[in-house]
Amino acid sequence: MGTPDKAVINALTIDVEDYFQVSAFAPYIARSDWDRCECRIERNVAKILQLLADKNIKATFFTLGWIAKRYPQMVRKIIEQGHELASHGYGHRRITEQPPAVFFNDIRHAKLLLEDLSGHQVIGYRAPSFSIGSETLWAFEALLKAGYRYSSSVYPIKHDHYGMADAPRFSFDAGSGLIEFPLSTCRLFKKNMPSSGGGYFRLLPYALSRWMLSQINAKNLQPGIFYFHPWEIDVDQPRVQGLNSKTRFRHYVNIPLMEERLKKLFTDFSWGRMDQVFSDRLGPYAKD
Repeated sequence: MGTPDKAVINALTIDVEDYFQVSAFAPYIARSDWDRCECRIERNVAKILQLLADKNIKATFFTLGWIAKRYPQMVRKIIEQGHELASHGYGHRRITEQPPAVFFNDIRHAKLLLEDLSGHQVIGYRAPSFSIGSETLWAFEALLKAGYRYSSSVYPIKHDHYGMADAPRFSFDAGSGLIEFPLSTCRLFKKNMPSSGGGYFRLLPYALSRWMLSQINAKNLQPGIFYFHPWEIDVDQPRVQGLNSKTRFRHYVNIPLMEERLKKLFTDFSWGRMDQVFSDRLGPYAKD
């Protein structure tokens, strides 16, 4: 398959949430029980930071306010090592589950908390479960009002839990200067194929994921946007009981292979943080 063009710098992103906060687990783990769950985020983020340091890669960490409040030192380590801190909201609720006023309070609270802990401006946001879609486009205005300058929350695919297949595949103005950077897709057989990481990266053969990202770089002349979660490299995470077969498969498939696949990906492509990869679109809001 195609050879990656290492002259193209792709955006590497990590959604900082723990295994028990995954949206698909909501029917099985009550929010009121989160504080009683074994939280493994610190050790997993520390491992990711070391993997990135080994390759001299900088990334963007879309971090939950709930996590940041409990692990402020982890947030500071992310900043100290030269990565971008961005927001994943506070409580990991899908936008479809929140009235506009509640959503605004969530994203504003998360932004202020992250900025207070890090001492740095937070300009980026990613919606839990990529829940900006055709029915929640009002969220863009709320993000702008809350002080964000970009979002990476739209996934231009068809999926049973999220996605907006008719959305632009690459960055677009979401209104009044807020820029949306959709998750990466590869156009194949007249469909957008998911090419951004997460469960698809664990499920598909590495060679196919590598080829799709190469196509985005070479054919579309665009940086790719890749994401993963800290729990995806955690082979020892507690097993949640009672899951239906689809949820169990999606969450646990090929987790033992994930770390080695990431190492290959980090070697095969060039990577950077969102605000720097897309500095031409963000202008004065991009960081040095």
